[in-house]
Amino acid sequence: MTLTATTRLAGVVGHPIAHSLSPVLHNAWIEAAGLDGAYLALSVLPGRFAAFVDGFRGSSLAGLNVTLPFKTDALAAADQASERALSAGAANLLVFRQDGTVAADNTDGEGLLYAFARQAPGFRPDRGPAVLFGAGGAARGAAATFLAAGCPEVRIVNRTRTRAEALSKALGGPIRIFDLPDAAAALDGAAALINASSAGLGEAAAPPPDMTAAPDHAVVMDMTYRPLRTAFLLAGAARGLATVDGLDMLIGQATPAFEAFFGQKPPADCDVRGRVLRILGEAE
Repeated sequence: MTLTATTRLAGVVGHPIAHSLSPVLHNAWIEAAGLDGAYLALSVLPGRFAAFVDGFRGSSLAGLNVTLPFKTDALAAADQASERALSAGAANLLVFRQDGTVAADNTDGEGLLYAFARQAPGFRPDRGPAVLFGAGGAARGAAATFLAAGCPEVRIVNRTRTRAEALSKALGGPIRIFDLPDAAAALDGAAALINASSAGLGEAAAPPPDMTAAPDHAVVMDMTYRPLRTAFLLAGAARGLATVDGLDMLIGQATPAFEAFFGQKPPADCDVRGRVLRILGEAE
């Protein structure tokens, strides 16, 4: 990769950021498309995000993807925000405009539905309730996405009830809260079971829930992609349910970001999933 004065730059910002696979995706697309561009991983210390964004206003930087712990900070730092960013209460995409303003968007929901479409093509969000394990920013974004897609009810299962109540209050709509010991009741009639907690249901060592009560048509999804086959997904597969991993969600949310940064869709014939699987040492 050769950087010049005309190279179009974009990147991903977070803390920590060394684990991010976003540069692998975007730089593979850049290379396949023959673009004069580059995509970088940038680390920012907590408390410095707003100053970091302000430093790039009016610059040649095309934009940034935003990951933990700055998604709510990204929304606050923007001059304008899309409806889906406002609904999610967070932004994972900032676009820097030539007039010095910054626009925020949230493509996580688009990535979520893309992953379901790729790995569970018969899935319909309106078929039944979606059960979300976790009540953080990822759960809020997923809940907003499913409600907008026609899901009749979102059920939040979380260790800390006050956090789940805050999520419900922020979103409104048909949301029910279940304590973790009552997870079996939450699975009744569910169309989707989604682990939206990066900490493994609140604790790194927490076991996956008992999925016996889930209907046979339910689809199990984990937003995590390291490891690709999580304990949550393995429990769903053991129950005989269709599963969806988090890697396609990563790819799905990156696709509109690439178009926002570089003005064109990613090349369709570029197998970024295969490239990432090789890096992870995984096989399909």
